[in-house]
Amino acid sequence: MTSLFLPPFDAFSDEALLAHFRAPRAVRLQPVVDAEETQPAKMQAVLRGHFEFAGRTHHLPDPVDWLNNPDADVEWHILLHKFYYAVGLGLAYRQSGQAHWLQRWTTLIESWMRTVPPGFIAADVTGRRVQNWIYSWQLFVADGAAPAPEAPGAQHGHALPDSPAGLIDPAWHRRFLVSLHEQVEYLCAHLTPKRNHRTLELLAIVLAGVVFPEMRRAAHWREFGVRETLANVQSDLLADGVHCELSTDYHHLALKNWLIVRRLLADNTWPVPAALDDALQRALEFSLHVHKPDGEVPSLSDGDVRCHLELLAQGAELFGREDMRWVASGGTQGRRPAGRVAHFASSGYTVLRSGWAREAQYLVFDSGPLGEGNHGHFDALSFELAAYGRSLIVDPGRYTYAEAPEAGINWRVHFRGTAAHNTVCVDGRQQTRYQPRPVKDAASRHTRGSLRHKISGPAAEAQLRERFHGPRLDLLHGCVHSHEYDAVHERCVVFIERRWWIVSDWLRAPGEHDYVLNFQLAAPAEGATTLVQRQGGVHLHSPGLLLAQPLRAGQQHTLAGGWVSARYGHKQPAPALRSHVRARHADFDTLLVPWGPCAPTLHELRDLRFEADHGAQATALRIVFEVDGARRTHSWFHARGAQARQWHHGPLAFQGRWLHWQEDAAGQLLRATSHAGATLLQAGRPVVLEMLQEEHP
Repeated sequence: MTSLFLPPFDAFSDEALLAHFRAPRAVRLQPVVDAEETQPAKMQAVLRGHFEFAGRTHHLPDPVDWLNNPDADVEWHILLHKFYYAVGLGLAYRQSGQAHWLQRWTTLIESWMRTVPPGFIAADVTGRRVQNWIYSWQLFVADGAAPAPEAPGAQHGHALPDSPAGLIDPAWHRRFLVSLHEQVEYLCAHLTPKRNHRTLELLAIVLAGVVFPEMRRAAHWREFGVRETLANVQSDLLADGVHCELSTDYHHLALKNWLIVRRLLADNTWPVPAALDDALQRALEFSLHVHKPDGEVPSLSDGDVRCHLELLAQGAELFGREDMRWVASGGTQGRRPAGRVAHFASSGYTVLRSGWAREAQYLVFDSGPLGEGNHGHFDALSFELAAYGRSLIVDPGRYTYAEAPEAGINWRVHFRGTAAHNTVCVDGRQQTRYQPRPVKDAASRHTRGSLRHKISGPAAEAQLRERFHGPRLDLLHGCVHSHEYDAVHERCVVFIERRWWIVSDWLRAPGEHDYVLNFQLAAPAEGATTLVQRQGGVHLHSPGLLLAQPLRAGQQHTLAGGWVSARYGHKQPAPALRSHVRARHADFDTLLVPWGPCAPTLHELRDLRFEADHGAQATALRIVFEVDGARRTHSWFHARGAQARQWHHGPLAFQGRWLHWQEDAAGQLLRATSHAGATLLQAGRPVVLEMLQEEHP
């Protein structure tokens, strides 16, 4: 049989091979550590055979039964096989020098090699395992002078402890390398066709090719892995730089993998394709804007709430981006980003900010498609809002991929569903058809014949119809058509004075429907939120947020129990405001006033009627409130698709689609804002409008 190694290594004995890899080599590698999966307490538990993943712990006696899942969730089994804890054991060994960490590492890997066939579960699981085996091998075996691992709190520059004689069996070490070789070859032949799984599989192939140049296949792994990684980047990134799955978490997972590939090449003097750098900068641009002021990224579609500022720090160093350095450092270094508004046309995400300070207001709005793969949530026109260092209106997260009911609830369907998101649910239906089907694919992670919900019809079609940005007003207007019902939902988000918000929703249909508007609050609002009726409206008070809606015929408002999930396998109770009406047409208008040190006071919230010459009517909203020590009187009108040559309200005559105006305490008009082409008369006299030019979506 041809040796795995090039000459002269092909002639080395087991002992000589181990000695070679323990000696200094030219390879440069920074082990990548998953801080959550390598916590010291978790590593101590692994020593005792207790494995904790996705919030649940199982005891697995030696030898571990790798082929059977002790948990109802396949993700638990996947995390067991990904071996993140191998790196944690290596960190503990580096820091303590205690032999039991190394013994545990070799025991677990030996039992895995003896029992698990190639490609078990899925190729992406093999990819992550290969990475973690190599990173842990670097910590246990390779040159102790290698760069320190990327882990919070890791002891940098700690030399490799002396191993007791014979602790690493040279024959075991060769079996380990043979297994790695077999797994990398499996990956080369069984790559996932595209998206984030292919990304991490290719990283494993490039990693093996760079770290083990002594192997005969190393050059092929490097060349193949780099070529396919570049193709993967170019196929998976949309034109606006957002990953095609449209998940903020998976976007950063892919970006992190691509950056690791780039660093591996650069650190080991292999050429970096210019096209890879171009794509990385586009992906980093989305990361720059989607980070909230507190440094976390919301979990839009499947994924967790995470901080990815270290990726922006890498972008700052690689590409000289001082705006990325500013965000990565929390504003202590670099240069403040120039723009406070970012629109990503292909993905449909738009981010609005009041500024770039930690106390700034932030909103991300989703008016885009569902996304490729199976990670999109049915949440068109949803948004997330943060201000003054708090997350206020939040995406619920994903919680689980498992569909086994808990207390009669399929939580996968719940967290993915329209009703759990900050949008309008019609007749209790999903925006896109989502039905249980038996698993048929033998290569699936899930048991053949088990029921899994699948997208079973065309996705809802969402678009951003218009957007305007000015010094005192920003406006986003989106629309979604579902193939599951005939009601059309439109939403207008208005940011006024860079201080407070109006969210207007209107639904139009040929017949009656049940409409439920949902606003999901964050977990800290649980037990600290009240809903009261006063001044002609319903007022919700929660930490850092005043939310109010005018009372309208037939509408009912409930402070309901909801759930949010910042990490896979963990969910927390959190209140949600749900506004319900049964009607053919429905209009909801919501005032959102975030606050910091001082809570605002709402004095008046009521509807105004605009009438047209031919008898048509439309609703405007009048708001009188006190915030930051100042009393404000504002009014907001949107025709909501109704056609009129001119709209009238008292002395005002308006021609156009939408209008915002402000009055003083005596009722005198101070200023008015609208779109290009609109006109406003007051008592027959023209009013100078602050005109906003449309910025084309």
